[in-house]
Amino acid sequence: MAGGDRAGADDVLITLLAAGATRQAAAARASVAERTVYRRLQDVTFRARIDEARADMVARASAMLTAAGMAAAETLIRLLRAESDAVKLSAASRILELGGRLRTDLELEARLAALEAQLGDGPQPIGGKAWGA
Repeated sequence: MAGGDRAGADDVLITLLAAGATRQAAAARASVAERTVYRRLQDVTFRARIDEARADMVARASAMLTAAGMAAAETLIRLLRAESDAVKLSAASRILELGGRLRTDLELEARLAALEAQLGDGPQPIGGKAWGA
């Protein structure tokens, strides 16, 4: 396989493997032998590129879910005004549950930021104190 073709195959393999494809499926989709996938996975730089691609996919998915969060919250709030008591109860329960989780997450994040600031290992908390303090 010529160098340019290999780079193209590598890009396809990286994308597929980062997305969770099996080695066999990735090889078939990239039109390379399965042995080629195993050989490429021995390369530290190639594996690092897979890790980077996977991290990018996770970051983009997280951003999309975060962006949809406001619409989801608005939907739950709207459901509090539904005619059905069962729907209202379900929406209220989810709001309370998710609100509690969010508060816990924010408190843990603030505590971690404060500890990192004390150790000098991370971003300094805004205004010299942890979030919500």
